[in-house]
Amino acid sequence: MPNRYQADIVSHRGGTFLWPENSLEAFENSLMLGIEQAECDVHLSADGVPMVIHDPVLQRTTEAQGPVATRSSEELGQIRLRGGRGGTIPSLAEVAALFTGKSMQLQVEVKPAITGAAYPGLLDRSLAILDQAGIRAQCRIIAFDAEVAAAAQQAGGLAGVIWLFEHRLLHAIGAEGVIAIARTYGFDMVETDVVALDAELCGRFRAAGLRLGAWGANHAETLEKAFGLGLEAVATDNPVLATRLRG
Repeated sequence: MPNRYQADIVSHRGGTFLWPENSLEAFENSLMLGIEQAECDVHLSADGVPMVIHDPVLQRTTEAQGPVATRSSEELGQIRLRGGRGGTIPSLAEVAALFTGKSMQLQVEVKPAITGAAYPGLLDRSLAILDQAGIRAQCRIIAFDAEVAAAAQQAGGLAGVIWLFEHRLLHAIGAEGVIAIARTYGFDMVETDVVALDAELCGRFRAAGLRLGAWGANHAETLEKAFGLGLEAVATDNPVLATRLRG
């Protein structure tokens, strides 16, 4: 039987249920928890700076409107986030600085542009910032774009690389299709929505030599499921509850 206390807890977007997502406030608080990892998302500003925000547009999480990529880093850094203590959109450099000298790992999700295509240079610029902060070795690059994840793997020096895939991809091509993609690119860890996983599917992925993570484990029921599956990592919007349930 899997060890339900095995999984690393990952504070998803810094703990969205508890603090404004992808805010410095969220990562500062996550760093005070007894968890192993935190996760952020990056988009590229108009002047080529990786900025920490989940969506390619501003309106859901900030007081502004429009695409992230049309604003300079200076402009983005002045846009207020919704809720919390009045923080603004942080740069990846600001978030990375919080993790310098800390033991917690940082996952950096390299997001696509609003068109769905990869941002030219976003991965390389993000890695350069992690190097400047001296934390590349404690960071993981995660991405839905298999080619971006493969490029991160080729760059090396990271704690790991995780290829993310949606439930609908699993439905479309099956477990064997997902495994084939992972083998083609040489990935050793994949991650999907916890609702897509069960013991049988986890067994198939493990038999193929893949380690597993899941996002979407945000309430007691899904957290208990994730821990019961013996996953390597569980990304959660409520890391405080996850810590309590893990024991």
